[in-house]
Amino acid sequence: MNTKNNRLRTWTEQRTIHIPQLFFQFYKELNIEDDEALIVLHLLAFHVEGNDFPTPTDLMNRLTMPSNEITSRLQRLMQKGFPGITRDVDKTTGKLYEKYSVYPLWERILQIIELKEQQKSAATLQQEEGEIFRLFEEEMGRLLSPLELEKIGSWLDEDRHSPSLIKEALKEAVFAGKLSIRYIDRILLEWKKKNITTPQAAHKQGEQFREKQNLNRPQSRTLQQETQSTNKVPFYNWLEERE
Repeated sequence: MNTKNNRLRTWTEQRTIHIPQLFFQFYKELNIEDDEALIVLHLLAFHVEGNDFPTPTDLMNRLTMPSNEITSRLQRLMQKGFPGITRDVDKTTGKLYEKYSVYPLWERILQIIELKEQQKSAATLQQEEGEIFRLFEEEMGRLLSPLELEKIGSWLDEDRHSPSLIKEALKEAVFAGKLSIRYIDRILLEWKKKNITTPQAAHKQGEQFREKQNLNRPQSRTLQQETQSTNKVPFYNWLEERE
């Protein structure tokens, strides 16, 4: 029983090999085959053990693959850049030595993740931009004219206004009861002059103006309700803004 306990203690006290889960998620996208992925895992294990440059023989002692197949797959991995080979200097002897490095692999995985995030952000932005056109038609109660579509497109593409900022400008126009592309364009122009680039900053400015007018506006009101009650609500006339 003591012998078994000693063995169990030995097993549990072995150093753990940490393998990023992202490796399992993305090694297929890196064109790494399953057998090659297994070799990468063994290289990580050797690194934990202090061997940064295991030979094909070292790998063969742990794998069921023949030596020539291990060598071939290892070469294919290095052609892909996973792993890379770096040089270092032994601090004790001062001799130059080579070692495997998996950092190029992690860097490539991060690039894939960043690309996916950019694609996701672009898709989200495209959806938000499409929603802007729908919202304008909903508030105006009609289809937009070609010139109006072009102007909204220029806000997005040329002026680089965010969909959320354009939506905030639309709200301001609804508050004022002046629901026109020209009026909204003036609002966006004034915000640009004042370096207001977020809907939060734009909303804050509108709130500050309405606070000065001692305006108490219910938060639950819809845009259409706000439009109907414009005669009772003081508003900031952006077309009369003076520089």
